[in-house]
Amino acid sequence: MHHQELFRRCPDNPILTVDDWPYPANSVFNAAAATMANRTVLLVRVEDFRGISHLTTAKSKNGIDGWQIDHKPTFAPDPDSCPEEVWGIEDPRVTWLNDQEEWGVAYTAYSEGGPMVSLATTRDFCSFVRIGPVLPPEDKDAALFPVRFNDQWAMVHRPISTHVRLGAHIWVSFSPDLKHWGDHQHVILARHGSWWDANKIGLSAPPMETSEGWLILYHGVRTTVSGSIYRLGLALLDLDNPTRLTHRTDEWIFGPKAPYEREGDVDEVVFPCGWLRDGDDVRMYYGAADLSIALATASLQDLLDFVLRFPYPQRK
Repeated sequence: MHHQELFRRCPDNPILTVDDWPYPANSVFNAAAATMANRTVLLVRVEDFRGISHLTTAKSKNGIDGWQIDHKPTFAPDPDSCPEEVWGIEDPRVTWLNDQEEWGVAYTAYSEGGPMVSLATTRDFCSFVRIGPVLPPEDKDAALFPVRFNDQWAMVHRPISTHVRLGAHIWVSFSPDLKHWGDHQHVILARHGSWWDANKIGLSAPPMETSEGWLILYHGVRTTVSGSIYRLGLALLDLDNPTRLTHRTDEWIFGPKAPYEREGDVDEVVFPCGWLRDGDDVRMYYGAADLSIALATASLQDLLDFVLRFPYPQRK
């Protein structure tokens, strides 16, 4: 039986490239996604010709074309006030925080000590209030949950350990105030051996609340003799306890196939930082080969039906 990818590529892909940009840039990719005032809003990672990234807002009525893009960086690194941003800010994920009535933005601040997790908030994707760095290097691929658990905010992230057995796994941590984080627990472990998600995994889009649990879209990195391949899988976390993994796909559900995904600044990469749900429709916005932004769509029910086929064995 032919393996069927659960997401269908938009025929207009890639939907955003540097050719669309109102100012000079090397590449546009890895965008967070939100819906505001009946418009799709992308917070796009833009890499300049120094190799340093900033974030720029793009808006569209249909989420496919007709993008209105800010004419200068919307959220730029501020290394004078925020030394952790000296080498740029990357890979944002945004979550609507119900209690605060604003979006929480988790992003990678690239410090001299390595990449680390920083947080900010926004109400309009025009101005941003920095909470600041919250987790030390090396840590990235972070996103907030939209609700609190026992009065605690929760965040998914991906620290890296040099310890041979630890590697790069997905963790969840908790905070009373979005600033101070603790109670760190690893939740999804990278597999070992020849798996598509061996040794290095990380969160892709933010957790999505569903009737079956928190749907997690994550990337796995397969290291080959010719380089790495970034593919996507699914997991489910318990609705009331996001540190409890209930299901995880054995197989990947989406990987680089199209030419714009296979060849670019970094070959063989699909890297979503945002997805949007409208009823049963899920729109996934992803960076393609670290060069452009593409869109793929899926049925939420199809995603859930698939991940539910892979119950995760609970530890005794």
